[in-house]
Amino acid sequence: MDRFYVDPDISVARTLHTDFYTDPAIYQLAKEKLFVPSYQFIGGQQAVAGIGYCHPFTFLQGYLDEPLVLTKDSNGALHCLSNVCTHRGTMVVNEPCKVSQLRCRYHGRTFSLDGRFKSMPEFKEVKDFPAPSDNLTQLPVKQWGPWLFASLQPGSDPAPYLEDMISRVGWLPVNEFKPRPDLSKDYIVKAHWALYCENYLEGFHIPFVHAGLNAVIDFGNYTTETFRFSNLQLGIAKEEDDIFDLPAGSPDYGKKVAAYYFFVFPNMMFNFYPWGLSINIVQPLTIDQCKVSFLTYVWKEDKFNTGAGADLNTVELEDEEVVEAVQIGIRSRFYGHGRYSVTREQGTHHFHRIISSLLNP
Repeated sequence: MDRFYVDPDISVARTLHTDFYTDPAIYQLAKEKLFVPSYQFIGGQQAVAGIGYCHPFTFLQGYLDEPLVLTKDSNGALHCLSNVCTHRGTMVVNEPCKVSQLRCRYHGRTFSLDGRFKSMPEFKEVKDFPAPSDNLTQLPVKQWGPWLFASLQPGSDPAPYLEDMISRVGWLPVNEFKPRPDLSKDYIVKAHWALYCENYLEGFHIPFVHAGLNAVIDFGNYTTETFRFSNLQLGIAKEEDDIFDLPAGSPDYGKKVAAYYFFVFPNMMFNFYPWGLSINIVQPLTIDQCKVSFLTYVWKEDKFNTGAGADLNTVELEDEEVVEAVQIGIRSRFYGHGRYSVTREQGTHHFHRIISSLLNP
């Protein structure tokens, strides 16, 4: 794995070796090393709006394909559980429902809504039963405003992934952000998932690729801040129009902030604009193809599709074109590594450093 070493000094560092994007074994290894411990967006809390509600779903469908279920117990506590019966492995919950307990339809094993084993017919003669392994595995779940996040690694801490973002824009009334499925869209990109993320993580390409965005963003004052498993690109407006009305307690007070571009490792983007939020989830499909889901939440209708958050479809298509060209290039026998701009590619370097640290523990 030494070929994936990335020097912490960006001025001497080389980018990840192209094997990361082309080796099928590394693509599979990334599932366990990068994605399993991470926190993923799993939807809105409305899926389990009341006591007894259950909502089955697949964690990163098409890549990890892990069957899970959200439940809300009699105390109103939220749980994220394995949706696989601990008897013979069938699905426990097949569709959204409201129940007092979970019951496997195959052989009648029952569980409480927090996943604890309750009963099983025809098992009186079984020795050392029940055991802890007969409970449904309970997984960590994090709620922020109307949004839910979960990890496949029991005990995984959400703070290194999400707290820097939450604290930075905690003044925003996110519970007022309304989902707009009519404005949301999926894009299939013919490129390795990490190439799409790398493109997002640097503003270096904005003047060359995004003419419309470059017209409203002050590229000279574009900055990147890195955290443990996240980072922030702060978009400053050229003019006074279409900027946040920041509270005095914000660390950005006095700046003409047009957009907060947060990246949460390994594959989530949270783009806050004065009109609301665009969440972008990059889901690996194959080694050379990914699905990018744009989920739209509108806060202020009168500001929608203005400023840095205008015409996001055009920006996406511009990004697709360049990323798909990189996918072709990284297969070249004449390319192995690149170098970083010290002033403009801190985010991509940070992303590569995290990958390197997880592949080379």
